[in-house]
Amino acid sequence: MSAAPTDEQDPVHDILGVGFGPSNLALAIAIDEHNRSVAEPERLDCAFFEAQPRFGWHRGMLIEGTTMQVSFLKDLVTMRNPASDFSFLSYLHDRRRLADFINHKTMFPTRVEFHDYLEWAADRVAHVVRYDSEVVGITPGAEWFEVEVRCGGRTRTHRARNVVLALGLQASVPEGAELGERVWHNLDLLHRVDALRGGDPRRFVVVGAGQSAAETTDYLHRTFPAAEVCAVFSRYGHTPADDSPFANRIFDPQAVDDFYAAPEDVKQLLLDYHRNTNYSVVDLDLIEELYGRVYQEKVLGRQRLRILNASRVGAVEPRPDGVRVAVDFLPTGRRTVLDADVLVYATGCRPRDPFRLLGDTARCCARDDLGRLHVERDYRVRTTDDLPGGLYLQGGTEHTHGITSSLLSNSAVRAGEIRDSILAHRTAASRERDFATSLA
Repeated sequence: MSAAPTDEQDPVHDILGVGFGPSNLALAIAIDEHNRSVAEPERLDCAFFEAQPRFGWHRGMLIEGTTMQVSFLKDLVTMRNPASDFSFLSYLHDRRRLADFINHKTMFPTRVEFHDYLEWAADRVAHVVRYDSEVVGITPGAEWFEVEVRCGGRTRTHRARNVVLALGLQASVPEGAELGERVWHNLDLLHRVDALRGGDPRRFVVVGAGQSAAETTDYLHRTFPAAEVCAVFSRYGHTPADDSPFANRIFDPQAVDDFYAAPEDVKQLLLDYHRNTNYSVVDLDLIEELYGRVYQEKVLGRQRLRILNASRVGAVEPRPDGVRVAVDFLPTGRRTVLDADVLVYATGCRPRDPFRLLGDTARCCARDDLGRLHVERDYRVRTTDDLPGGLYLQGGTEHTHGITSSLLSNSAVRAGEIRDSILAHRTAASRERDFATSLA
């Protein structure tokens, strides 16, 4: 592992971002807007490191025609700075589609279009991002953090006064399940499905009850018109997502303040009450579309879309040419064995574990009774005085900040709060140094 570089090789960054998905992209924009508004000494030096070779956000689920579940106004900036030239409307104007989008009369762009917006924004701050660069360790030094980054087979040390972790989500599968050649997670759907084109797949099994599961079922049913698609979930039917106006207040910036200040029992109560805004729920239009197809196939006498409700997977046996899936009907225990070409787990995602990167740094981080990181309102991890700067989390803070922890809804405001926290701590440290100098 290489030694720390000298000042001539690499500056000590004010902010070093780990990961460059939408959350840290929003932070890079917030920093860029700050730097454009102040003189040189007040600017923030930042660098972001991303393991992917280019910007990408769940590319494996960019299914044509699928739409966002949040309004375009909850983009990277608008909730924080409506006048920003990084807004979705500015993107539309730049792409010469503003009038067309207005005439479309929708608040919810397609996922493909929103991803293009994210790429457009990422290109504008590309000078602070280093792709193909994986952060593999974070160590506290005497005056700054030393961050080990692997790129092109070599590891180099970068220095920063503050580190912002935006590690994103990873696939979640049932306990004991193993992904493989014929057992996928929906995050890889579009990356892997091309291998089946031109062949003659006979059956797919999709496990999961949420939006991604329904979209995967819909996509496979449309894409492979000769194949049977079996949707397996333990509920009796898909549950509609609650996107009603009052329920959506749980995603408001003020709701984060309320949640953070609430006692633990109230936090859990709010999470339980509003899980149906985001978890294991499906847009009503898609539920009705899938039901309509099932009914029409019954009318035609050829059922190709099968809903195995109130059921769960009891056993999975990978085979050279597919996978055998045993599905148990929960009310009676009756088992149905399905020989499928592919089993797709659309069973959600979970935050990546920050402790893997923190290593010995983790001993300086405060935790609650359940072993979770104690995170301040400004998303700064509570630490001992041994650390030379701030550790911030973007994601993995649902237990402290509520349901918006890993969602786009609050990304613009959260990025501004993290930037302003870093600026405030820098100002406070400068005053302390000035005061100490005056006493010397």
